[in-house]
Amino acid sequence: MNLKGGNVTDHDCEKASNSYVMSLVAIMVGLPLPIVNLLATAIFFLGNRKGTYFVRWHCMQALLSQLLLFCMNSVGFWWTLHILFGDDQATNRYFAYISTIFLFNIAEFITTIYAAVQVRKGRPVEIWFVGGLAHILCRK
Repeated sequence: MNLKGGNVTDHDCEKASNSYVMSLVAIMVGLPLPIVNLLATAIFFLGNRKGTYFVRWHCMQALLSQLLLFCMNSVGFWWTLHILFGDDQATNRYFAYISTIFLFNIAEFITTIYAAVQVRKGRPVEIWFVGGLAHILCRK
C-alpha cells in the first residue's frame, strides 16, 4: 500500500488527519445521537472529495468507519429507547449487545486517535475492514 506517494505535502497530512479528528470532536458534541458523528464526517468528506488521493482516501476511511459505527449505535440507541419508553424489558441479549457496541466504540475511539496521529506524521494507516473498502470506493 503506497498511499503517501511522492508528492504528499504537510498540508495534505494535516487535512487527512483532520478527517479523523472531526469524528472525535463530533463524538463529544453529539454523544447521545449516533447521527452527529456520521454527518460531521460526511460533510468533511464532501468538502475534501476533490483533494489529493491521500486526503480523499483517509476521509473515505473515516467516513466508512463512522458509517459502520452508526449502524451499530443506532440499533442500541433505539433498543434502549424502546426499553425505557416501550413494553420491552432489558434482557441478557440487550446487555450483551450494549456491551459489544461499547467495546466497538472504545476500539474505534482508540483507533481514530492512533490514525490521526500517524497520518499527521505522514504515515498512512489502514483500518481493518474499512481500509479495503476505502480502496475500492476511492479511485486515484
